[in-house]
Amino acid sequence: MNVGTAHSEVNPNTRVMSSRGMWLSYILGIGLLHIILLSIPFVSVPVVWTLTNLIHNLCMYLLLHTVKGTPFETPDQGKARLLTHWEQMDYGVQFTASRKFLTIIPIVLYILTSFYTKYDWVHFVVNTVSLLTVLIPKLPQLHGVRIFGINKY
Repeated sequence: MNVGTAHSEVNPNTRVMSSRGMWLSYILGIGLLHIILLSIPFVSVPVVWTLTNLIHNLCMYLLLHTVKGTPFETPDQGKARLLTHWEQMDYGVQFTASRKFLTIIPIVLYILTSFYTKYDWVHFVVNTVSLLTVLIPKLPQLHGVRIFGINKY
């Protein structure tokens, strides 16, 4: 146990997506974003769905796959300093419930977006590129791989 801290985890980033109510909060946040975008006048429903998908995927890519380290001081002697949040989540174990949830949500959002945009080719291409941008870094084969072939090990 860490003296002077409010949690007993060595790295709280490992369990945050498994915490109680997090999945519901995540889905409600996406719904709130969509409602806010729908309230903008003179923006069509297909554009709102595409914007919802793009904003969600951009935020998730930045938060899960680019930001490294933890916002806490951890006693792990800097091991988490070089890991993204996706790599820290669930202690690096692949195919956990949280990881599956965070992989399925962009796919479901993509399917909904494609349905409401009526498969318009511009929206379809933009949303497909956005989906691939957020799904490819989640592949277990890319765990620990850095851009330009630089590995953290």
